[in-house]
Amino acid sequence: MRNKDAEEYQPPIWKSYLYQLQQEAPRPKRIICPGEVENRPKYYGREFHGIISREKADELLGGVEGAYILRESQRQPGCYTLALRFGNQTLNYRLFYDGKHFVGEKRFESIHDLVTDGLITLYIETKASEYISKMTTNPIYEHIGYATLLREKVSRRLSRSKNESRKASVTNEEHTAVEKISSLVRRAALTHNDNHFNYEKTHNFKVHTFRGPHWCEYCANFMWGLIAQGVRCSDCGLNVHKQCSKHVPNDCQPDLKRIKKVYCCDLTTLVKAHNTQRPMVVDICIREIEARGLKSEGLYRVSGFTEHIEDVKMAFDRDGEKADISANIYPDINIITGALKLYFRDLPIPVITYDTYSKFIEAAKISNADERLEAVHEVLMLLPPAHYETLRYLMIHLKKVTMNEKDNFMNAENLGIVFGPTLMRPPEDSTLTTLHDMRYQKLIVQILIENEDVLF
Repeated sequence: MRNKDAEEYQPPIWKSYLYQLQQEAPRPKRIICPGEVENRPKYYGREFHGIISREKADELLGGVEGAYILRESQRQPGCYTLALRFGNQTLNYRLFYDGKHFVGEKRFESIHDLVTDGLITLYIETKASEYISKMTTNPIYEHIGYATLLREKVSRRLSRSKNESRKASVTNEEHTAVEKISSLVRRAALTHNDNHFNYEKTHNFKVHTFRGPHWCEYCANFMWGLIAQGVRCSDCGLNVHKQCSKHVPNDCQPDLKRIKKVYCCDLTTLVKAHNTQRPMVVDICIREIEARGLKSEGLYRVSGFTEHIEDVKMAFDRDGEKADISANIYPDINIITGALKLYFRDLPIPVITYDTYSKFIEAAKISNADERLEAVHEVLMLLPPAHYETLRYLMIHLKKVTMNEKDNFMNAENLGIVFGPTLMRPPEDSTLTTLHDMRYQKLIVQILIENEDVLF
């Protein structure tokens, strides 16, 4: 690749129609009250005209597009209304304040910003309602040929960043290129990376305010408005309209820069960010335990010191796969087993997911052993791939633990008692349900360990 790739790279042809409409939208025109108004709320300015009728408000606006005033309702004193002139008519909106001003979902620092955003939205929805309804029918998201130019460079950089820190000597041109690489191009690069584990993952969209003009990476249209113009995936950085987010496939490729910690992170998000089959904390802890702890008495039942377990957690959160949990640092193997159990307990969605919890419990209640095993196998197939793979790997490990029972005194039933509530939790936070289900949780883990070669 030539050094001027960054300069040559052009984003896709963003569609500018909605941007042009935003530029054409009427501008707010505040109609100031000539006199002082008694009992004016401190969070309103001179645009507040006190208690006046709709007819009087309409008269004050004078038919000027974008003109607005605030008034107190005659029928409901203490309730406030925004009267706004748009489309040759006066529109009246109930106005609220809770530290910020709002009419609908969006909240604004000032009335001026609220009106500006409202006029933009009204204008665009009036002029382009049919266009907006068809925005998602031919998305650029499915046709990303424009990414070809940088795909190889991005793939190289992503794989390199996994193994070594970025060198300080990166050129300014490369920095420019990286800044121009949208999350969509990054997704294209990762999609074509054969080493990336292809677990399906939904995007973690959250409402976002974009500073400066932004275009949707799904439909390529402008994201209009002053604030909360769209949503951003907090795991991979994909920026789309709220309505487009419903059409985006479950193909989130988390960016390691956005994943702030290892513990308390969604399991699928973590493995995709680190490009591993299973959470690396599980692999590293199990390797360490099998190397020096399989014969340790009470393995997984005996607790390590809480502060040392927290130290291991912090090491993983800080250093990731470079965390040092060797015997030199933590000679007590119970600290490592404690850290592994804590990882599973801290998962926002347990290894045995909330969606499958009740099905596992029902399977455990079946009295016939063969039918029960078949039922457990069927529910296992419902687990998300990353959860299934993590559970499979853990059960192979726990089977090895039971093979050393004469030394560690830990059989499948004992391990079921330890790992039942660690791997599965009821969706509703009910102490009564948890207590009632404990024996079934233990039984499920016991079945998984004893039959890991058949079930997985």
